[in-house]
Amino acid sequence: MRAGYEADLDSLVGTDAARVTGLLCQSAAESGHSQMYLTQVDVWARQVAILQDAAKRLVSAGPTACGRWRILLEYEIPRRQKRPDAILIADDVVFVIEFKYGPSTFDAAAKWQVEDYALDLRDFHSSCRAVPIVPVLCVTEGPMPSPGAGGIGHGVWPVQLANADSLAHAIETAFATAHDPARPVLDAHRWSSAPYRPALTIVEAAERLYRGHDVREISHSYADNLQATSDRVVQAVQQAQACGLRLVCFVTGVPGAGKTLTGLNVVHDPALRQGSRPPGIFLSGNGPLVKIVREALVQSCVRSGSNRKQAQREVRTFIQNVHAFLQTHVPTDAALPPEHVVVFDEAQRAWNAKQVYKKRKIDMSEPELMISVMNRQPRWCVIVALVGAGQEIHLGEAGLAEWGRALSRSPEPWVLYASPDVLGGAASEGHHLLFDAAPPLHLRVIPDRMLHLSVSVRSPRAQCIAEWVNAVLAGQPDAARQCLSGMKDFPLVVTRHLDEARSWLRQRSRGDPFHRCGLLASSGALRHRAYGLELSSGFRKGYEYGRWFLGGPEDLRSSYALEVVASEFECQGLELDWTGVCWGEDLLLDVDGAWTLRKLVGNRWCAQKDSTAREYLLNKYRVLLTRARQGMLIWVPPGHASDPTRDPVPLQRVYSLLQLAGATPLSAEL
Repeated sequence: MRAGYEADLDSLVGTDAARVTGLLCQSAAESGHSQMYLTQVDVWARQVAILQDAAKRLVSAGPTACGRWRILLEYEIPRRQKRPDAILIADDVVFVIEFKYGPSTFDAAAKWQVEDYALDLRDFHSSCRAVPIVPVLCVTEGPMPSPGAGGIGHGVWPVQLANADSLAHAIETAFATAHDPARPVLDAHRWSSAPYRPALTIVEAAERLYRGHDVREISHSYADNLQATSDRVVQAVQQAQACGLRLVCFVTGVPGAGKTLTGLNVVHDPALRQGSRPPGIFLSGNGPLVKIVREALVQSCVRSGSNRKQAQREVRTFIQNVHAFLQTHVPTDAALPPEHVVVFDEAQRAWNAKQVYKKRKIDMSEPELMISVMNRQPRWCVIVALVGAGQEIHLGEAGLAEWGRALSRSPEPWVLYASPDVLGGAASEGHHLLFDAAPPLHLRVIPDRMLHLSVSVRSPRAQCIAEWVNAVLAGQPDAARQCLSGMKDFPLVVTRHLDEARSWLRQRSRGDPFHRCGLLASSGALRHRAYGLELSSGFRKGYEYGRWFLGGPEDLRSSYALEVVASEFECQGLELDWTGVCWGEDLLLDVDGAWTLRKLVGNRWCAQKDSTAREYLLNKYRVLLTRARQGMLIWVPPGHASDPTRDPVPLQRVYSLLQLAGATPLSAEL
């Protein structure tokens, strides 16, 4: 049972309060929390007394047969270590009740906590997808609250407020509006054991896939075609193997849609395994992502009893840096890779020929090198190219079109299954095309809509965040504001004060290892040093970002400390629950409302004139602004009139634009 105590209201009323409290203590001990402090026991005793009083009032004067409503105390949300104080299953309505003792006001942080519980149930609990979910904040010593705003239909209602005396009335009033006799009554016993499928971070997802789970257990209720896309790629691999084909799958998607999850799932799909060995390898040029995911998998193996060195060797076999992979296998006399399936994450970031020559003294681009390696594979091979939208952030990255050119020059015939987005230049791919002209005859190109992921699994509460970011970076605040109409559950706030930003992020994360928060900034925002945030390349190269991403709230080196920022290079492909994006002086607004793109040279800012570098600078902010899973704060520094590198006037324009785009000033939310 996932609750510390579960019973219908009739049973709750007829049970001694001390027995209920004792059962909660016993459940906590059985869950590994053997040390229960007297304060917690006292809190439970007071909570049970209030709930019993409310239950008596409801049973005696409330809706018909409400004595059969089911109450669950200390219900544990699986794998997330969240425990709402009480869940009440009232026919077809789910109440989420959180108690606060001591304070006499209904503060914003407490309201958000109970709303957050309700949103989690809506997004990930299979029995909550089509029912009203009513969050109730009971401040026991609070004033008599005014009647709360009601909701409409199913979904999460506005937070209802109550004190110890008005809790029963608040429940009864909300139920009268939320209840629909035409809806089926929830089976409370089935509800408490129903599947719960949270949207995991990429690190958590990799751990689960590595342990033999699949995308079906990772996806949330709003995921679009994540499983279908994975299945389609697996079918393509099976087709290539059966028919002796050289095949490429170009998979596209909005930021956070699950491209990396798809690649990891293909590598570990049981249908493709030969014995116990995956047939493919997951490659990425994103060094921080490779390092962090590897370390997370090693730690997971060690927790399961594996030897650390053995785990490191095994993990390195299946997740590798693409540059090192090519360096090993490119020479024509080099050994072929044992894998026939290569997943290339962020394929549009592959190096162009100029960058490869600079690093390796070879005059070929990485797409050409990868195709030359796989052309040598006997009989069949598959490249799964995962293509991000507007994710090129570093000079030397070849882009999507280089893959088309490399395939066109291949001496071997290839079959291409491609998302229409890479063939038609859709907005989601920044109007970049795989081919500038008709592909040559030795390439068979097959458009496949199943290879585009259109819904973010990173941020199920903000399905339109990518469109909002695109509109902001296009300087279109009105269009951006319209995108927010479907994002009411995703806090998006802006502030000028770094201390307030840190306080807000700490309140939201609450020191919870499953609510990771952190500060992000452009690598070009070098004047953040004036505020105590260091972004020089020398500092970032020497910092352990593995600890930043994986360390717990107690680790001062982790993201929770809010002392060290991660740049676009450290966070691309990864995510946090709550992000604080620190806007830099490298991207400001001029008097006409156009973006000014700059780089710091010595003691002054210079205009960024190179067209590719300008595009990459905008992409940096596109990456930074799409890392959040649950909510985002944007800090626009105040600047200083005496410092020409921190001119407050254009910074104020950025702040004003973000407000026009719909971001809420933090002062209005507190």
